[in-house]
Amino acid sequence: MTETDPAPTPWQAHYAHPCAWDMDFPPLTLPEMFAQSAARFAERPLVDFMGRAFTYAALHAEARAFAAGLQRLGVTKGDRIGLYLPNVPIYVSAYYGAMLAGATVVNFSPLYTAQELAAQVEDSGTRLLVTIDSVALLPTALEVLKTSGLERLVVGSLAAMLPLAKGLALRLLGRKSLTRIPARPDVIRWEDALARTDPAPVLLDPLEDLALLQYTGGTTGTPKGAMLTHQNISANTRQVEAIDPRAGERDVIMGVLPLFHVFANICVLNRTVVNGGCIAMLPRFDAGQALKTLQRVRATAMPGVPTMYQALLDHPALARTDFSSLRVCISGGAPLAGPLKEKFEAATDARLVEGYGLTETAGVASTNPYEGEDRVGTIGQPIPATRIRLLDKEDPTRDAPAGQPGELAIQGPQVMRGYWRRPEAAAAFAERADGQWLRTGDVAVLDDQGYVRIVDRIKDMIAVGGFKVFPSQVEAVVLEHPAVKEVLVIGVPEPRLGEVPRAYVTLNDGTAETGEALRDWINARIGKHERVDAVVVRETMPKTMIGKLDRKALRAEVAAEG
Repeated sequence: MTETDPAPTPWQAHYAHPCAWDMDFPPLTLPEMFAQSAARFAERPLVDFMGRAFTYAALHAEARAFAAGLQRLGVTKGDRIGLYLPNVPIYVSAYYGAMLAGATVVNFSPLYTAQELAAQVEDSGTRLLVTIDSVALLPTALEVLKTSGLERLVVGSLAAMLPLAKGLALRLLGRKSLTRIPARPDVIRWEDALARTDPAPVLLDPLEDLALLQYTGGTTGTPKGAMLTHQNISANTRQVEAIDPRAGERDVIMGVLPLFHVFANICVLNRTVVNGGCIAMLPRFDAGQALKTLQRVRATAMPGVPTMYQALLDHPALARTDFSSLRVCISGGAPLAGPLKEKFEAATDARLVEGYGLTETAGVASTNPYEGEDRVGTIGQPIPATRIRLLDKEDPTRDAPAGQPGELAIQGPQVMRGYWRRPEAAAAFAERADGQWLRTGDVAVLDDQGYVRIVDRIKDMIAVGGFKVFPSQVEAVVLEHPAVKEVLVIGVPEPRLGEVPRAYVTLNDGTAETGEALRDWINARIGKHERVDAVVVRETMPKTMIGKLDRKALRAEVAAEG
């Protein structure tokens, strides 16, 4: 293959998804998409929040009222509106309402400190921030209102969103979790931000206008806002719907992934809206509450990260939970270990498939099929209209040698326009004769039927005396040990070889193994240059905001220990 040839695609003859690979996705804005579903499914519940139902018609009307309210406050096309929210019903109204007003939504994690929130508010130029009266959120938002260029807060009442009895109980018994909404002109209650007039129409170009600024570490390390257009998100939504062989059937999805994260934004929120389904929404992930809710609503699907599925397996209520309604669970965000997949499927009789995506691809780029051949250890095949190629790890202007690992690059309608105010981040793309390709930073191999296996992150590779060691390959062996629940392998300095692998693990309940015994077991099963110098047994592992194992945080902890 020359550097100007397009990536070959003979694997399309073996396409396992229940749709054509070369599907077309006409330009579509998110307000149009939501309006179409609200008209088709008006009286269906879109959200079940702790037992209270919110219909498509009601949430669409509230979104329109919020859009008109924003316009009354002077918000115009292109302004940035921030959502600093857990999974609550007003997230839906605020998300689509801001876009109806022509604004761009900026998602902020509810776990941000005031300093982290202020930095991204300033970088994005967010004018107005939506939050709730939680003691964990409102004081932080008020601090950012005081110290940044933020102009206003809109604050919703958590108790008002709950079923009547639960809302009353929260007001009476949960006062420590709520805080008073201050009476001041730059702080507006949610109900007061809703106008009783129709919003003024705003002309949006789905291919050019930004729907979402989604902050990410990106493929080059520092947090930056991925610029996602309306078409990026609506196309990815329709791509995900197209690969579902049960689309149009009863659809109740567990909303345990945080909606501020791009994975949930596509696979929970937007995909459910298009399909006329219902989101059983939980403010945060709690394994016991998730199991109880799953059974109450008879959920059909649950996207999540591997640590969530492990937490469900570890919970004592698992054995008495009825999983008969659950059809498929989609795992993303981190590699899905084969033993975890086997245990979860055996316990629930539901399919657990691994997929893959990036913030820069609006959410999803590939996945194993929900039905049909599921190749464990791979991220499946590209979703419709998504092209992939492998770039040379040392020279991204060339393709990787045939049959060799290379940096995964992606092209498709879901790929972002670029990074907000970061022209220097153009290195995230490889320019080829057939256009731009997003460089993922992930090293992959591709089989002849289009199944992709991620070998590792380029930046995570460990250089051992001139040999390249991929942590994920060592981790896969470690997870074969029956005592090991979680593992991360990182490189640590070594005078002679430069660095060597070291494994950090947590153990399954009821097991007891020493680090020395685990080290000897592992090293007998891997190559000489891959051998770990030690296995450190820990009580817990650092995790990201959505529950992924956090290699970067572990490296920092180890470095701080000297």
